[in-house]
Amino acid sequence: DLARAFAAKVGDTGVVMHTDINEAMLSTGRDRLLDEGLSLPTVVCDAEKLPYRSGLFDLVSVAFGLRNMTHKDVALAEMCRVLRPGGRLMVLEFSQVAEPLRKPYDWYSLNVLPLMGKLIANDADSYRYLAESIRMHPPQAELKAMMKVAGFGHVDVHNLTAGVVALHVGIKC
Repeated sequence: DLARAFAAKVGDTGVVMHTDINEAMLSTGRDRLLDEGLSLPTVVCDAEKLPYRSGLFDLVSVAFGLRNMTHKDVALAEMCRVLRPGGRLMVLEFSQVAEPLRKPYDWYSLNVLPLMGKLIANDADSYRYLAESIRMHPPQAELKAMMKVAGFGHVDVHNLTAGVVALHVGIKC
């Protein structure tokens, strides 16, 4: 979805690279893009070892993927490396919900989501993993600090849906 949106924004003058470490997911995304008449360079790659030269990109984005990376600090440093000075990293990820909603949200995501996953998709385990992986992911302030350590001179955090999701935008200085 993001690759499609970025491709529309840059038009014929820009290039959008469509990447993922999971070949099956990448193939599904590529096929959807092709069905819409959009052909983008598609590369299976590991965000912890990006196969691109330093300073190549104006923008790097990751949506609902950083949470699954083993070495988030290494991946963030790699994303910073491949950005030109002034380039931006956009990280869209599940995050820590605002305090008044935290306990009900935790109960819902740990109890209701797996049950719905079992009833609708016959896959409670994936939805249980989702809830658990969200809790293991660094909260907003911690991820912001990690991005600064990785080399981003300025980082903004935008909470969406009371923090259920947050957009972190880092600028490489």
